[in-house]
Amino acid sequence: MLKVVKFGGTSLADAVQFAKVKSIVESDDTRKVVVVSAPGKRTPDDYKVTDLLYLCAAHLKYKVSSKDIFEMIRSRYKDIAIELKLSIDIDKEFDILWNQMQQGITENELASRGEYFSARLMADYLGYTFIDSINWVKFNFDGTINYETSYNALLQITEGNKVVIPGFYGVMPDGRVHTFTRGGSDVTGALAAAALKADVYENWTDVSGILMADPRIVKDPEPIRSVTYSELRELSYMGASVLHEEAVFPVREANILLNIRNTNEPSNIGTTILEKISEDTSNIHITGIAGRKGMTVISISKNSISAEPGALIKVLDILAKRNINVEYIPSGIDSISIVVSSERVEKCLYEMLGEIQKKIKPDKIAALEHIATIAVVSRKFSKIPHLQGMILDALGDQDIVIKLIVQGADGLNIIIGVDENVFEKSIQALYQRFLF
Repeated sequence: MLKVVKFGGTSLADAVQFAKVKSIVESDDTRKVVVVSAPGKRTPDDYKVTDLLYLCAAHLKYKVSSKDIFEMIRSRYKDIAIELKLSIDIDKEFDILWNQMQQGITENELASRGEYFSARLMADYLGYTFIDSINWVKFNFDGTINYETSYNALLQITEGNKVVIPGFYGVMPDGRVHTFTRGGSDVTGALAAAALKADVYENWTDVSGILMADPRIVKDPEPIRSVTYSELRELSYMGASVLHEEAVFPVREANILLNIRNTNEPSNIGTTILEKISEDTSNIHITGIAGRKGMTVISISKNSISAEPGALIKVLDILAKRNINVEYIPSGIDSISIVVSSERVEKCLYEMLGEIQKKIKPDKIAALEHIATIAVVSRKFSKIPHLQGMILDALGDQDIVIKLIVQGADGLNIIIGVDENVFEKSIQALYQRFLF
């Protein structure tokens, strides 16, 4: 049994959090590969180390002194090292970095040092071997990951040893340090799990798994105990705060069980993510609810437009020329509705409407703005007939008007469109109907 475990920034914010990580790792001997982020905020008004490093990079770019910020970062790591009585000479490491900064360092390399120093401290603390991510995470020149080369490199380096790896960065073919987008440590952890053919990939953070709804909208929402990768994609696409797509792909492709856990509540089983859940005895019929504001619906009406060959293609071509992604296409016999992001069409909406008018010659064309879309995700839609009715009843009971509704043939979710001013009320009504 092999578990790859990744710890986020809040799990490494200070010495107390480091101690929690050590306790978690040592409680299970199969947790042999540890991936770490840079230290996060200790308090709400504190700074993330990565943010401070980016600030240093900006100061260097505009030739403004970054000494005070640099010393603030150094003190974060020194405090941890001193309190945990670590043997590593962290001052020496920071002196080397300061000299690099004076001679010239890329923003990517400077930003990556947060994870680098975090891993150096954690390796010393656990007594594990430190593996620098530049020795195995290999990027192509276009910024994509060279999976085969990366996986082979990590297999050769680890050789079954207990190791600590910094997340967030790797190396380009020309030797330059390159970083993932923010949250990239999740990607590093997933890559390590896939490379080493781990049995489980544990992602430790500051929440006890994925919640069924946004806690800013629903008070104390229930956690999702198990979810499929397909359901996770749907929730993530609709704005739920879950793992980045790139952090899911490697473990999903390798069919590795993913478990999201809380460093501050290690006894909580969190959320388990699987490719398929064969038996579901839960009496909760939905997996989760998520949504987004900021949608515009372009409504095109014309007699028998559904029977007009090429009409939809013409509309989609008009959007594609402007690099506009289509979210949903609810339609009828005499109408086509195109749901798009308001932000994406803000500068070209009326220009597009004019071109659609010219090419399609509709009887009526309009843009309905300030729409929110809400996804109710469930793997049970195709098994329990009355679930769709429960959604409509929940919103109808609250006098909420549905502007659009879409359900795919896979039966994994139902998308509801409502006015933005009833977005929160709609999610609360849906949650109440299904959970109580």
